Amino acid sequence: MDKNKKILVVGAGGFIGGHLVKKLLANGNQIVCCDIKPKEYWFQDFDETENHYAMDMKDILNCRKVSNGVNYVFNMACNMGGMGFIENNKAECMQSVLINTNLLIACNEYKIEKYFFSSSACAYNIDKQQQPFIEGLKEDDAYPANPEDGYGWEKLFSERMCRHFMEDCGIQVRIARYHNIYGPYGTYDGGREKAPAALCRKIIQAKKENAESIDVWGDGEQTRTFLFIDECIEGTLKLFESDYSEPMNIGSDEQVSINQMIDIIREIAEIEKLNKNYQLDKPKGVRGRSSNNELIKKVLNWSYQMSLKEGLTKTYKWIENEMSQKGLNLSKYTKS
Repeated sequence: MDKNKKILVVGAGGFIGGHLVKKLLANGNQIVCCDIKPKEYWFQDFDETENHYAMDMKDILNCRKVSNGVNYVFNMACNMGGMGFIENNKAECMQSVLINTNLLIACNEYKIEKYFFSSSACAYNIDKQQQPFIEGLKEDDAYPANPEDGYGWEKLFSERMCRHFMEDCGIQVRIARYHNIYGPYGTYDGGREKAPAALCRKIIQAKKENAESIDVWGDGEQTRTFLFIDECIEGTLKLFESDYSEPMNIGSDEQVSINQMIDIIREIAEIEKLNKNYQLDKPKGVRGRSSNNELIKKVLNWSYQMSLKEGLTKTYKWIENEMSQKGLNLSKYTKS
């Protein structure tokens, strides 16, 4: 990554954004951070960065304020969470198009050198994700367009907005479609957590309380691929440094069912047996999703290295330590 650049990270208080800022600082850059969350809700906070807390980037005046004078912009901001949040807050998710649009306008006004947009595998056509253990989704599988309602449409629309600003205004854009990024310093409770963190939390709770079962959304046969956060950041910067301007998958192709992931975490927790209480009325998302990584291997000569079990081990230990340090009342998580 280039050194001695002034870089704006929008959504810096979030999970991926916080890890990105840490890496960019290590590379010797000057970082401007902003997030709609107040300071106390940032996952990672760094004294050596210029921090803008509780800043709503849906307001174009705020976008202009923080974009002036920077070289690069990373847009990591969106209103999202796990499947429960996405399926029940479609209008809120859609409003993130304002962040991307206003940032692009500001970038054009201030002649920003390069712009990164964090998209999602939710942009893919849902008709191609109706069975478990599907073939990996290639980048052109997003069309004909039929993404997940709300959040998926916001991502696909914003991808197109990036493309047209590049075509009409000359802004160099980079677009990553993330596939289920997980790891330490992320949400593991409260309703916005994703499957790996939620399941780690539930199994930690079950172990502590000697419970015989955990609640599982759906029948556990839905499949996904999951990429550890450190490798997500590495792939992101590889893409950003490249000359490739079309959307690109950044994810793992180690596809597992939710049931299989539960068994992996159960082994990490050293629990011999754990029953699953399937909740068929809960949000489940698409039936199967996997990342095809042919393009990133060809264009960037890059691939992830960490197995799911290794990444889940790191995540489990971090969540376990967090819950222990905070002295959380584990019983409050029973139904979430």
